[in-house]
Amino acid sequence: MASFNPVDYAVPAFVALVMIEMIWAWKARPEAYEAKDTLVSLAFGLGSTIAGLAFGGFIVALSLWLYSFHLIDIGWQWWIWPICFVLDDLAYYWFHRTAHRVRWFWASHVNHHSSQHYNLSTALRQTWTGFFAISFIFRLPLVLVGFHPAMLAICAGFNLIYQFWIHTEAIGRMPRWFEAVMNTPSHHRVHHATNPRYLDRNYAGVFIVWDRLFGTFEPESDDERIRYGIVKQLGSFNLLWAVFHEWVGIAQDVWRAPWRHKLSYLLREPGWSHDGSRETSDMIRARWLERHPENKPVSSKNAIAERGKAA
Repeated sequence: MASFNPVDYAVPAFVALVMIEMIWAWKARPEAYEAKDTLVSLAFGLGSTIAGLAFGGFIVALSLWLYSFHLIDIGWQWWIWPICFVLDDLAYYWFHRTAHRVRWFWASHVNHHSSQHYNLSTALRQTWTGFFAISFIFRLPLVLVGFHPAMLAICAGFNLIYQFWIHTEAIGRMPRWFEAVMNTPSHHRVHHATNPRYLDRNYAGVFIVWDRLFGTFEPESDDERIRYGIVKQLGSFNLLWAVFHEWVGIAQDVWRAPWRHKLSYLLREPGWSHDGSRETSDMIRARWLERHPENKPVSSKNAIAERGKAA
């Protein structure tokens, strides 16, 4: 069971779906695919697989060692699996949110956002440096609680499989009940957008309810075309630059910064600078909201007050 990886079995379906979407894009939306961009995405996927093989053994060994200290004997009963899947998805939400809010983790995760196109091949842009960034630590608390590492690995695999299909513009919106609970292409297009209103929103893996619960949800708007990529676009199809550019940027900033600010360039949000010469996503979004106050979120307290006045 420990050797079972559901993603391995899904790869043929991934390839088939990419080909089908290419055929759709050729007639319906030619700009959805760009040859060089797609090749970079495929190379990302291959490199990520190699990195996983190279460093996965250490993560497995560490997880099994930590499991020897687990608090509860949870077991393998059938009803444990959906609980594990939901909790693993919650752990993914917090990893994903942290990966956008802490530059150290962003340096690894930015790879996934580096394409200015949004299609199924974009889903293959997985990091090569996740091990170096210690991104795996977000699932370790579940190991300590008592979920077996093999069970978590299988749930994480199905989580990743689910996230593949939401990287598309070929699907508009799903039924309202589905959009309310699950992550969908519409929700995830928002997450990949660089439009100010969409920055750092919709971190969900499978269940969008986490974003709704923790205040990071933003619906897709029909009156604004989405722009994909990162705030400062790569401007290059160089694979190595795409993989390592943010690590290079961190090294340069840490080297040049005064001593009291060096750690902040690792742990503060992307775009932060000690002299205010750059902008974070919060700054960009706040400036946009000043120009568009009608889009400011209304707190539940204010909403109740407004309803009271209307009554």
